[in-house]
Amino acid sequence: LLPLLIALPLALPPAPAHADGLDMSHGEAVQLFWKKEEIYDRNAQTVTLTGGARAVRGDVTVDADTLIGYLRKKTPPPGQPAPPPPPANAKDNSGDPMGGSLELYRIEARGNVHIYNQTDQGWGDHALYDMDQAVMVMTGKHLKLTTPQDVLTARDVMEYHSKTRMSVGRGDATVTTNDGKQVKADVLVSFSKPSDAPAPGTPQSAKPAQAADSSNPMGGGASKLDRAYGWGHVVLRTQTQTGTGDRGVYVFDTQIARLIGHVHVTQGQNQNNGSQAIVNMKTGIATMLPGTDSPIQGLVVPNEANSSQAPK
Repeated sequence: LLPLLIALPLALPPAPAHADGLDMSHGEAVQLFWKKEEIYDRNAQTVTLTGGARAVRGDVTVDADTLIGYLRKKTPPPGQPAPPPPPANAKDNSGDPMGGSLELYRIEARGNVHIYNQTDQGWGDHALYDMDQAVMVMTGKHLKLTTPQDVLTARDVMEYHSKTRMSVGRGDATVTTNDGKQVKADVLVSFSKPSDAPAPGTPQSAKPAQAADSSNPMGGGASKLDRAYGWGHVVLRTQTQTGTGDRGVYVFDTQIARLIGHVHVTQGQNQNNGSQAIVNMKTGIATMLPGTDSPIQGLVVPNEANSSQAPK
């Protein structure tokens, strides 16, 4: 890669503290590198880096065949008046090739996109990251986001919303945990939390823990999934049991899921059908709940009837 092109400081307000994902809006300079051409478009206020390019900010790196940086005039800090415009015949001595003081507010990556930090990695064909909204959207084939605890894949679109610690997978979206548990749905929305977050009811230490970097799309600290919501063809799968439904929610700490709508729970040849079910993915026990649209129905195969983990 060629040497550093520009380092544009960003003056963005801090986002709420959290730890997860692939976010680059945490106020440091963005360093841009490239192999072939750099193309400035003064009218569009963009800089395009080709032939293999890289953007680095803090511990987050974005690699792609082409990177496009979107620039705009800096706004003054709150409470400070905007500087007066220079005279029409004045020369710009700021050294800014685009003219005036600029900030980078959006990055677009095209082709073989790879975004990563020390623990998390994401892949796609195209990515767009909006620094104001702290939202990243990836599209293309073989979309994947990995963390030390799980893998998220999707067919159509993958989103990460930094301010709410929310990841969205659209199109056959799947979360697979390290211990083999799997949640699938047409649309899957998962929320994360800092891995050192206290359990409910646990008093916090008198000394506040160091806040994680809220603006890192791949996290400013360790994190773990909190819960996942699924819509459309929801599938919960363990090594011994499979549950399906129209929609559902799964809590990762308790490993308990709830399925709603046309629920089917199978284990081996045993099967229960109903409107709702509570599935304990740790013990493998599923409890069918009564509903208004259909009664509970079950099929128990004799040679598996004594299984303590059969749905009930």
